Amino acid sequence: MIIAAFGLLLLTREPVKAQCSQCAANVATNRASGSSTADGLNHGIMYLLAAPYIAIGVLGFVWYKKYRRKNIDLNMRDEKLHLN
Repeated sequence: MIIAAFGLLLLTREPVKAQCSQCAANVATNRASGSSTADGLNHGIMYLLAAPYIAIGVLGFVWYKKYRRKNIDLNMRDEKLHLN
């Protein structure tokens, strides 16, 4: 079900105008003149998008390594347990 939903999201994507009009005009002008400013802007957006996920992943890994249990001694008795 999740794969089908993700596939539908990929098939029904639509371009979004999330920039201010001045930024959009500047990027369009630079793209038309052959400048790589638009590529730099896109890379910056992807960096800002990935940074929180990387930070949470690192914190989760550190938490897992710090708080996982190691070498636990259960101190169980050697006699058999009678439940009657």
